[in-house]
Formats: sequence, C-alpha cells, structure tokens
Amino acid sequence: QVQLVESGGGLVQAGGSLRLSCAASGSIFSIGAMAWYRQAPGKQRELVATITSGGSTNYADSVKGRFTISRDNAKNTMYLQMNSLKPEDTAVYYCNAAGVITIRTIQDYWGQGTQVTVSS
Repeated sequence: QVQLVESGGGLVQAGGSLRLSCAASGSIFSIGAMAWYRQAPGKQRELVATITSGGSTNYADSVKGRFTISRDNAKNTMYLQMNSLKPEDTAVYYCNAAGVITIRTIQDYWGQGTQVTVSS
C-alpha cells in the first residue's frame, strides 16, 4: 500500500520560511509528476507547484519567486521551500503523486495535508 506523508507545516510570521516534505512509502517502482496543492478555508483547492520526474517545474503566479519545489527520486520524496511567506499563503497543503507504479497498480495518490499558518 502506497502512502504519502507530508510534514513541515506550522505557524510562522509573515516574511518567514517553511520547508514542507512529502515522503512516499510502499513498494514503489517509480513516480511520475508530483505536485503541491493548497486549500484555504472556504476556498477551492488550488495548484501551487508541479515537478516532473525529470525535474521540470511550474508554479502558480501567486508563489513564483518565493516557493521552490524539488524532489529526490531516490528517496521518493518531494519538497516545497516557502520563503517570504504571506498571510494569504495560510492553507492546508497537500501533496499529490501521479502515475505511481507498484507491482499491482498505476495510480495517483494524495497525502493527508499539513497546515501552514502565516500570521501578520
């Protein structure tokens, strides 16, 4: 059974930094693209950043220049370095792994989410 576990969330003042991690566990052969999403209270879940298995990245306009997505394929782990945080970055952050190949299946997975709160 594949699991994605996020960590690194917390409370930080505006202008501060946090680093989120998303570790995939299980009998995984490979993972395709991975992504970070976030959902603020009363709002729809939105895409924050994506990274392909080859390392190509894309970012939402709202986080460009402040957030950096990366991954370690050997560890099946993805990261999100968040700098210059703003109160509007407050949300639950979720990781997504697409095209996860195991001996039995190829499917997408979601983590349980980690809360990021930025105080003004």
